[in-house]
Amino acid sequence: MTTATAPAVAGAFLEGLAGQDFSRIAATLDDDAHLTALVPSGLKQWHGPDQIAATFGRWFGDVDEFDFVDASVGEVGQRLHLRWRARVQAPARFGVGWFVVEQQVYADTGPDGRLAQLFLLCSGFCREPLP
Repeated sequence: MTTATAPAVAGAFLEGLAGQDFSRIAATLDDDAHLTALVPSGLKQWHGPDQIAATFGRWFGDVDEFDFVDASVGEVGQRLHLRWRARVQAPARFGVGWFVVEQQVYADTGPDGRLAQLFLLCSGFCREPLP
């Protein structure tokens, strides 16, 4: 990846997630990328583009239905802010019905503009009420 603007890289990350294209997510990450995440099971960390992309693959790749509901990119000072919400159906993992998850990431970029330090907060997969 050539030097890119941070918002463009953030947009490419979200496009990769929306398309469940985890290799595209990896391409937006610096070679020394680090993800620190607060998820319902506790504080977790992953290092490197492959490990981070594989984590998103575990969260969003093994589902029967995937609906990328909403996403945004902004900035807080020099730090990027990415936010997204998705709905999934994954009966083998969660049971029958739709589940919604929202995640927010604050990220710093490396010298070439790719995402280097990511700090994620996750709502967990929450069952939507049945109609």
